[in-house]
Amino acid sequence: MEINKKYISAFDKIEKTVEKKRKSHQYPAMGYTSNLDLISNFNVEKFNQLINDELPELSTQDLKIADKIDSVEKLIQTVAYFCVKGIGGEVDIEDEKLLTKYFDWEYGIGGTAVQAAMALAAIKCPSIVHLTEKSREMCDLLADPNLYTVLENGELANTDQIKSLTEHEIHFIIQFKKDDIIKLSDQEIKIPDSNRLIITQTTINKNLPLSTAYFKYIEDNAEKISSNVLSSFNVIEDKDLLLDRLNYIKNHLKKFRAKNNSGIIFFEDAHYHKLEIKKLCMQNIYPELDILSLNEEELEYTLNVYDFPVEIDDISSCVKGAEYLREKFGIKKGVIVHTKDYSMYVGQDLKINIEAGLIYGNLLATAKAKYGHYGNIEEISELFELELSPRGVSAREKIDNNLDSNEVIIVPTKYIDKPKYTIGLGDTFVAGVQLCF
Repeated sequence: MEINKKYISAFDKIEKTVEKKRKSHQYPAMGYTSNLDLISNFNVEKFNQLINDELPELSTQDLKIADKIDSVEKLIQTVAYFCVKGIGGEVDIEDEKLLTKYFDWEYGIGGTAVQAAMALAAIKCPSIVHLTEKSREMCDLLADPNLYTVLENGELANTDQIKSLTEHEIHFIIQFKKDDIIKLSDQEIKIPDSNRLIITQTTINKNLPLSTAYFKYIEDNAEKISSNVLSSFNVIEDKDLLLDRLNYIKNHLKKFRAKNNSGIIFFEDAHYHKLEIKKLCMQNIYPELDILSLNEEELEYTLNVYDFPVEIDDISSCVKGAEYLREKFGIKKGVIVHTKDYSMYVGQDLKINIEAGLIYGNLLATAKAKYGHYGNIEEISELFELELSPRGVSAREKIDNNLDSNEVIIVPTKYIDKPKYTIGLGDTFVAGVQLCF
């Protein structure tokens, strides 16, 4: 079937798919961190003026990523580096006053688990989410009848019933736009792709407090959990603390599998602040997974850790990289790579329709990119007027003409050249994929 027809066919079933989950009480469980985002509508003219005022001699050779931003100079160098490369990432900051002084902000929701849960709630699909940041602002932003969490007494409830509130865990998000121009002393550089930089001052999530009530609920009701989504170890800095958390979760996964062997264990990767933390996480979590999901930048970075270079503009190279990760770590079913041009599954043939899952992931992420918020069913229906990504179409044709022994499914995205929103698109994609489980 031609890919546009597959999009239409999958969309025609989306409401029935959601209704089936509601009637059977089959929910995805989304873990693990939440945080309050402060989002900047990045103004390139103001940023260029900041460069001119503070670092007028800044040149391309001065651009670099700070280990931790502790001065206006490092702030400028880091932001400019991500802009001219058109890439996303995360960096720590010493003092948030640097950001509040030079940028304008508004509240948003952060964290893979909560972003995915909100994307599902927009299409009336229930999910259960593990929260770490439980401030009143966060709980109000998350309030939705289709979004559940587990209270300390073990009851399933909406977030507006949470009473044990916490301090803030704030992430500052700077999203920049394709074709805006960064003006340096030696040249003017056009931003090649829209993307976002996450600047963190971690408080709660560096300790990743785990809710025993949440895990007990998932274990006791495992047969009702269609997928068990893991994420958010990336800001932990202490290796002993990480191992403690990973061992706890591995024990949880054994209990989950014992009661629901068909439930999918799904891990969404991230940008890690420390390489040794990433390695430890991969070694402990990857072998427990049914499906590993990551974007192309994370795929490249992960493979470089193991001296397995990948050319992310070459789809065959990406397939080989995904196969390498699956084989090296014993990932049970497969690897998903998601990009602005395509999403791809590499692995064993599945009983469920993973291609439909990729389509749903693409649609939900594209809706957020287009509208700037989580798309509802009506808004998603309006995406069919968009063209397929030429790069994604080319990648699919190449794979179709060169099939190998492993299952490779690739779905071009509905393409938006200049998205209105670049925050949480991968997390929103993850939400859509859960619909096929």
